[in-house]
Amino acid sequence: MSSACHDDKYYRDLYPSIIADIERIDTNWKTGKHKLEKIVCRSETSKGVYCLQYDDKKIISGLRDNSIKMWNRKTLECEHTLTGHTGSVLCLQYDDNIIISGSSDSTVRVWSVHDGTLLNTLIHHCEAVLHLRFENGIMVTCSKDRSIAVWDMLSPTDINLRRVLVGHRAAVNVVDFDDKYIVSASGDRTIKVWDTSSCEFKRTLNGHKRGIACLQYHGNLVVSGSSDNTIRLWDIEFGTCLRVLEGHEELVRCIRFDNKRIVSGAYDGKIKVWDLKAALDARSPTGTLCLRTLVEHSGRVFRLQFDQFQIVSSSHDDTILIWDFLDAENSFEEEGAAGSNKHQPNRTYTYVTR
Repeated sequence: MSSACHDDKYYRDLYPSIIADIERIDTNWKTGKHKLEKIVCRSETSKGVYCLQYDDKKIISGLRDNSIKMWNRKTLECEHTLTGHTGSVLCLQYDDNIIISGSSDSTVRVWSVHDGTLLNTLIHHCEAVLHLRFENGIMVTCSKDRSIAVWDMLSPTDINLRRVLVGHRAAVNVVDFDDKYIVSASGDRTIKVWDTSSCEFKRTLNGHKRGIACLQYHGNLVVSGSSDNTIRLWDIEFGTCLRVLEGHEELVRCIRFDNKRIVSGAYDGKIKVWDLKAALDARSPTGTLCLRTLVEHSGRVFRLQFDQFQIVSSSHDDTILIWDFLDAENSFEEEGAAGSNKHQPNRTYTYVTR
C-alpha cells in the first residue's frame, strides 16, 4: 500500500477524534469544566499583575512592582525579569522580536523579546501610559494625560511620532486599531473613532453611564466594558449600541472576544463567558447570554486573553491563572462501559492568533 493511502487512512481515523475534541472543548466552556494552573508572581513590593500576553511557549506579564516578567509556559517558572521602568507596568504587547511596554512613569519602552535588552525609550506623554497597540509599522499609545499618540515604527530604534489625537475630556484608558479605524475609550464615558490613515476624527459612541475601562475592536464590532458595571456591543459604522450585557457587580476592567464568545473580567474578581452570537441576536433573552461565571481570583481581575482552548488572566491578587478547557480535569470520567476513550489521545493543538 502506498504512503499516500496510509496518510489518507491516518487522517480519516483521526478526523472523528478531532471532531470529538472540538465538541468536548465547547462543552467544557459551557459547563465551566477546566484545569486550573496558577503562577504566583511574588512581587518585590506592591502586588498586582496589570497586563499580560501569551503564546505556546511563554507568558509575558507587566507588574505593579515596575518589572516585566517572562514565564515559561510549560514549567510556569520565571525565566527573565526586565527592569528599567520606574513606575508600574500598565500595558504591554510583544511580537517575534520586541516587547513594548507602557508605564505609570509616563514612558514607553522597547525591549528585545529574545534577551530582554532595552532597545529604546520613548518620552512623550506627560502622565501614565495606560494602553498601547502596535501592528504593521504603526503604534498607538494613550495616556492619563487625555491624549492619544500615533507613531510610525521603522525599526525598534527608529520610532517617530506622527500625530497626537486630542478630543477626550478625561484619561484615555484603552485603544485598538486596524488599517481603517483607531478606536479609543475614556473616563469621559465616550468611545471615539478616528481614521487610521489621516488621523481625522470620525464619530463618538455614547451610551455608557460612567467611564470606560476596556474595549476590543474587530470588523464592524466594538465591545466595551465600563465602571457602570456593563458591557456594550456597538456597530462602529453606525455608532449604534447593539446590546447591553449586565451581570458584573463592579467595574468591568478587561474584555476580549472572538467569533463565538466574549470573555470579561471585573473588579468583582469574576470572569464571565458570554455567547457572542446570541448577544448579537435581538431575539435572544437577556438571561441566556452569560454562559458561565468563573471565580478563582481573590482580587480584582486586571487583564485577560483567551483562545479556543484556554483563558489566561491576571489580578490584583498577584497571580496569573491559566484556565485550560482542552485538558479539563475528569473530562473522561463518565465514558461508557467499553471505555474506548478512557485514555485521552496524545494530540497537541496550536491556536492561531489574529
